[in-house]
Amino acid sequence: METDTGWGPAAGESPGRWRSIIERARMTGRASVPTRDGRAEGRATIPTQRPLLGDIEWRTAPAAGTNDHIIASLRRELGGPRVIAFANPKGGVHKTTATVLCAATVGSVRGRGVVAWDDNELRGTLGLRAGSARHARTIRHLVTELVEVESHTGFALSERIDDFLRHASDGSYDVLAGEEDPRFARRLDPHTVRRVLDVLRRTHDVICVDTGNNVESANWQTVLEGADQLVITSVPREDAAFTADWMLDLLEEAGMGHLVANAVTLLSLPTPRPAPIIDDLARHFAGRTRAVTVVPYDPVLETGASIEYSMLSPATRQAWLEAAGVILAPF
Repeated sequence: METDTGWGPAAGESPGRWRSIIERARMTGRASVPTRDGRAEGRATIPTQRPLLGDIEWRTAPAAGTNDHIIASLRRELGGPRVIAFANPKGGVHKTTATVLCAATVGSVRGRGVVAWDDNELRGTLGLRAGSARHARTIRHLVTELVEVESHTGFALSERIDDFLRHASDGSYDVLAGEEDPRFARRLDPHTVRRVLDVLRRTHDVICVDTGNNVESANWQTVLEGADQLVITSVPREDAAFTADWMLDLLEEAGMGHLVANAVTLLSLPTPRPAPIIDDLARHFAGRTRAVTVVPYDPVLETGASIEYSMLSPATRQAWLEAAGVILAPF
């Protein structure tokens, strides 16, 4: 059965499918897990479509000079503004957290030109968890004045768009907050979303988008169609991973196989102790996406309060620096 938008089968139509995927992976063998110095630990290797570029061993210290290399790569010219879409239709899989922390990490290195946009249809929390609430303006206010904003160029445009943005406490990245009014979602049609992305591309180098949960919505589909990089977020749970896997099928059926092949799978640990399933998930998504990377649990993030990058543990900041390097590697 097709969805109303023709984007593929519904997620609930494949009972047991994810479990069968996991079982096949287990029967094939264990993937080698690269340490931070690039050497594999002593585990049997399985063939995959592409090498496992992401770092899924977060306990090993980075090799000397690694950070300098990553920082240099994040500071280089990216060949134009880049839209990074953080996606998984399942709720509670750290999309918002990942969007904020990627923007914070890249912004802390580049110093400017990074924005996080909350593209949730209803009551997204990115505006609450990131940036100082110096005003209550959201995407709704920008869309209302979009024609006038688009008329500006250069520095005048940067100043004008700033009227609608919130800022991280350290000034490293900007935030375009989502709208709470459910009626506003109807105004985010494909043409409007493309115009918003175009304005953000004219003022920022890196646009991190929290895509929300509704694959049927025009704004979700338009952001994915305009994205330069897809980041699949998940936690080590079968339902979260199944939904991510289904979404990849959906995107391939919609003609976006290139986005899937170049995607990065980001596995976030919600508890101090890693779940045993995480190795299976890393192995599976290593065969479907360009890279897999794991970011550790951090008690600072557990409360769901405002995210202050400087308050994260050194291990968390290190993991996010490496994840950002993987995400922006193609550019």
